[in-house]
Amino acid sequence: MLLRDENRRAHAVPAPTVAMAILLALSAAMPVVGATASDPMGPPLDSANTGTTPMDQVDLGTPEPPEREPPEKELPAFFADSTFSGQVRSFYLYRDKYDDSLSEAWAAGGSFSYLSGWAGRFRLGTTAYTSLPLHAPEDRDGTLLLKPGQEGYAVIGQAFGEVKLAEGISTSFGRKEYNTPYLNKNDVRMTPNTFEAISFYGKRGGKDGRGEWRFGGGYVFGIKERNADEFVSMAEDAGADVDRGLAVAGFNWKKKGFSVGMFDYYSVDIINIFYTELMNEWAFAEGKNKFKLSAQFTDQQSTGDDLLTGSDFSTYQWGLKADITLGAGMITLAGTDTDDGDTMRNPWSGHPGYTSVQLQDFYRADESAVMLRGSYDFSKHGLKGFSTYALWVHGFGLDEPKYNEDEYDLNLQWTPDQETAMRGFSFRLRYAHVDQDGGGDPDIDDVRFIVNFDLPRKKRG
Repeated sequence: MLLRDENRRAHAVPAPTVAMAILLALSAAMPVVGATASDPMGPPLDSANTGTTPMDQVDLGTPEPPEREPPEKELPAFFADSTFSGQVRSFYLYRDKYDDSLSEAWAAGGSFSYLSGWAGRFRLGTTAYTSLPLHAPEDRDGTLLLKPGQEGYAVIGQAFGEVKLAEGISTSFGRKEYNTPYLNKNDVRMTPNTFEAISFYGKRGGKDGRGEWRFGGGYVFGIKERNADEFVSMAEDAGADVDRGLAVAGFNWKKKGFSVGMFDYYSVDIINIFYTELMNEWAFAEGKNKFKLSAQFTDQQSTGDDLLTGSDFSTYQWGLKADITLGAGMITLAGTDTDDGDTMRNPWSGHPGYTSVQLQDFYRADESAVMLRGSYDFSKHGLKGFSTYALWVHGFGLDEPKYNEDEYDLNLQWTPDQETAMRGFSFRLRYAHVDQDGGGDPDIDDVRFIVNFDLPRKKRG
């Protein structure tokens, strides 16, 4: 690993400030600013862990920019409908691990995106990302906010072309974000995962009370991990010393409170992952309260020449989750069980398991887990945009040399009223504590503080 010396650290502080100033200056000069920047905050009453993609939130397409007034001057749609978006992010992370070693960094950076208008059936998009150190002790590496060695980075993480094949169906090529259960942006650090791929995706229905189909697939050549500035093959990122891609296909169908879907991920000689999820939501008390029941299943197997581990493996995990929303609060009870064949793998995403939380995934071979979670949105009590949740996960069923674990998480987040001077800001404080039952009973403490600022929007004219 490369280590930064004291002189380089002393000169590193102004760099993010300059980068943020450039982003802000660019936003003032741009005719239109959209709202497509990454946001790791999440809705206040959603029991899905940050960085995961539940089946009913699958999205393979490109977010459409907000509607706006037409420009005063007539221009081709490719230019007239172009949008720009940006987000400045500050992220501090401190972790005290089982072996009493420390990881710590404070980084600043963000993203800046451009999306052209449609030129007939074609448009272009691109996003640049950066993460630079404000405070990064050389002996406290490992936060994933920066490159190994506590180094900053900048990368063109998205650069794609998109073609409309038919109404509601498109194809794209190049670097892009995708959000599916085992292939997603996992946006829980400074910058998200992005992928090099050829893909197609579409939406059908969803109007006049009809169910909506979302479907898609393609071939993924490479991935840029959250703290990387280079793309590597999907097999290499999974842990194999070969160059292999990943074939993906799946769908989701939802109507009102019901959702069902499945995805399959296949890499030759590496791994095959099949995932399916079913959920239904019932409203009661005149729609003020809700009950949601979800079920999931993942099957993972080695393929072909077993190049990932050198031998064949097979495992699975299933999970159940119940969410009860009572006004501004929600209580969640969930459980998962992993087969004794092998530990689960999620090399290209956050793990979608219902008991995967801030630090631990609770998916080791033969591991079972239960979660109790409570969340509350204080907006109805005069604290607009303020919400919190607390949870406990108990893992069990393991024997030495593996040990059972418990994790306790607390989350506070605030998105100020967008009609105030704090428009565009969002704040989040996260704390996690893990206790290990055995091996000396060590523990882990993890603290994160995140501030996002979405650059102001402007209209032409």
